[in-house]
Amino acid sequence: MDKISWKVLAVLMCLTGWIRPIYGQLTVVKNKKPATRIVISDTSDNVRQAADLLNDFICRISQANLPITLGRSAKSGDIVLCESAELEEDAFQIQTTDNCLRISGNGKGVIYGVISLLEQNLGVSYYAAHSCTYPQKETIELPVINRKEVPAFRYRQTFSYGNTDPVYKLWFRLEEPEEVFIDGMWVHTFNRILPASVYGEKHPEYYSFINGKRRPGDNSQWCLTNPDLFDAVVHQLDSIFKANPDMRMISVSQNDGNNTNCSCPECKKVDEYEGSPSGNIIRFLNKLAAHYPDKEFSTLAYLYSMQPPKHVKPLPNVNIMLCDIDCKREVPLTDNESGRYFVKALEGWSRISDNIFVWDYGINFDNIVSPFPNFHILQKNIQLFRDNHVTMHFSQVNGIRGGDFSEMRAYMIAKLMWNPDADADSLMQTFMKGYYGAAAPYLYQYQKIMQGALLASGQPLWIYDSPISHKKGMLNPALLKTYDELFDKAEKAVSSDTMLLNRVRLSRLPLQYSKLEIARTETDSDKSAVKNLLELFEKRTSQLGVTSLNERNNRPDEYCILYRERFLPQKERSKASDAKVRWIIPPQEKYLALGDTALTDGLFGGTTYVESWVGWNGTDASFILDLGEEKEFTRIETDFLHQLGAWILLPAGGTYAVSSDNKNYRPFGTFQFAEDRDLRVKFVKGTAHSDKPVKARYIKVDVKGIGMCPSWHYGVGYPAWFFMDEVSVY
Repeated sequence: MDKISWKVLAVLMCLTGWIRPIYGQLTVVKNKKPATRIVISDTSDNVRQAADLLNDFICRISQANLPITLGRSAKSGDIVLCESAELEEDAFQIQTTDNCLRISGNGKGVIYGVISLLEQNLGVSYYAAHSCTYPQKETIELPVINRKEVPAFRYRQTFSYGNTDPVYKLWFRLEEPEEVFIDGMWVHTFNRILPASVYGEKHPEYYSFINGKRRPGDNSQWCLTNPDLFDAVVHQLDSIFKANPDMRMISVSQNDGNNTNCSCPECKKVDEYEGSPSGNIIRFLNKLAAHYPDKEFSTLAYLYSMQPPKHVKPLPNVNIMLCDIDCKREVPLTDNESGRYFVKALEGWSRISDNIFVWDYGINFDNIVSPFPNFHILQKNIQLFRDNHVTMHFSQVNGIRGGDFSEMRAYMIAKLMWNPDADADSLMQTFMKGYYGAAAPYLYQYQKIMQGALLASGQPLWIYDSPISHKKGMLNPALLKTYDELFDKAEKAVSSDTMLLNRVRLSRLPLQYSKLEIARTETDSDKSAVKNLLELFEKRTSQLGVTSLNERNNRPDEYCILYRERFLPQKERSKASDAKVRWIIPPQEKYLALGDTALTDGLFGGTTYVESWVGWNGTDASFILDLGEEKEFTRIETDFLHQLGAWILLPAGGTYAVSSDNKNYRPFGTFQFAEDRDLRVKFVKGTAHSDKPVKARYIKVDVKGIGMCPSWHYGVGYPAWFFMDEVSVY
């Protein structure tokens, strides 16, 4: 047989599996014994960490430990790890050359190259913190590899790091602000740089002019046209840079809060010329960027500053941190009004900057442990960012255990941040199969049915949402029954595996919480079933380590205690039930119709102000309740909401007066509230007692608001809200 015939035969035998090609193939482990070594070109942290990670998983798979050798010369069969400044930031390359496997990367790229090898060639899968799978093999062989990957974004962040698992953050190629931003200064830094508590009294001119006066405060902004302010900021930054000589990036950005920017004549003039308050910010940041050309300055385009300026352009070392906080999440950002307003801003910034950081949101701040079916929009939004010069991306998701499919959301977002063109549905299915095992088909059905129900309902999904908003849509009774049936099947499918069962039960908590929230808004709900569900929710949140229900750290155990006291049937029925309301100082117009019944319907509002609560903004409140007939009572109490994040503060206090003829009123009692800076959501009662029973048909309620938000609050210089619900008479 001639040489050509032998070659053809050899190829055919390889293709049919009779023999295996040997050229280029690298044997790593043979019969549980090391068959190669890991050669590192230097002892940098990244290279050493990559070597240790690779060896750790090879040992897990095969029980063999590979020798790790420092050197620049490699022998045939070696695995060589090295850094390469020629690659893009965090990129890596894996090549089989000279019968060696070489993994090179820029920065952490060499670690990410090792992870790619483990995932794609050695069968290792990571799903969540402390959750990975890998095969068991006595022999490990690697084929010829030639692979290069460049991340879509140079910085990728979520809140789902699994702090107790050091591999998690590396595996999903995520970063934290402390790794990039000087002294952790990455957002809302005005007050950290120039604390109002230090400079406000002596230099009120540094701070915003709002509604007729300078208002220094923890959340006030700067008067960016004040020439002395720049010098004061530079003085502070000099000290910060000196203390952190090895870091380059810092945030100089507005404090939290909306419309608190300076409106002095000079600032207002610039705002009008630039068409947006961002003009003042970029002018100021450009001065800093020119003064420190070796540093990179990040600044917020957030709420009032979201839209770009018309004229000034950011310098290359000014990073624009653009936030889509006000957008609804039921469809991609390109497909609803709030999203298109953000897209307009994104496209505007992308025309004048190649250095954009997008802060996206995929979390329900007010009700974290509730359904948030946004998986279908993740990929399209991330692709939108990639296509508009976004180089850094933070997706604020999860952060609190027990959120809606938190682990899956973190998994999918991390994968899409690296490669926005990966198949999102395939990512979901891969995660579910690996993380939930035999329960996966039922949970996949659950997600798809809820997604369709959300879209069919036409109800927006947003980051301050309440399950109650969806009780006629994706959480209607028929759908709740369907969801429960699917979760019952999912639990049954993994009932013999405690770990998988607990994962399914953790993912069921948002559905159970939603049922509890909806039940408290309905007078005809089965109270016995609600009590049983509450007990189960209390037990499961404790067992599964869920410590908070919202951004303000309200605990599940507190919620359950309060639910029993506040929402389940009271021992004594209020004598003001269904009383008629006559307004003297009415609530804001959008709450007026609700207020006609909500104050006396016997249903108490929850932690989200969008349902049941009646609100006044910057004014007092006054109204008369008509009980329908004379009744005898000794106590009147009104229910108030405390939710600082939504600019909802307690009023100063109030008074009650009573009458039998609606003409002659006599005092009944008063209540007062002290200032409360606690960030937790609370329900506080304004109560007055009479030592002796009082007979009356009419009750006049007068509430004194605090007027303006105080200097320490996000809404400094603007009217404060107060919200009330039930007025109860006993």
